[in-house]
Amino acid sequence: MSGARDNVIVDKSELFADRITKMYRYLSDKRLGDKDLLKQIVRSGTSVGANVSEGQYAQSKADFLTKMTIALKEANETRYWLKRLHAFGSLSEKEYSSIITDNEEIISILTVITKTTRENMKKENGKK
Repeated sequence: MSGARDNVIVDKSELFADRITKMYRYLSDKRLGDKDLLKQIVRSGTSVGANVSEGQYAQSKADFLTKMTIALKEANETRYWLKRLHAFGSLSEKEYSSIITDNEEIISILTVITKTTRENMKKENGKK
């Protein structure tokens, strides 16, 4: 729908994908964490940014909403996997606290984006 310049969610989701990838490499090198679980968190954590990026050039508002909703679902799945890594002792309290804060912030932003987009689409269609 719009270009990706100076866009907070684009920037945050890209930085988050980078952090998830670095975390994956670190935990894999140290053999801290189940290999399948680590692959899963990389998929969901990087998918957030991929869907946000796709949404920036959506063909319609409905397409934009779909991409942002998928990004939100992926961010929520990533939260689940982060909690598992922490519960299994793969992430220290400090590591977990740092990355989960970023994850929660992205979830909050995407929640507002999807809610506002839905409301705006309803208004445009003459519905309350």
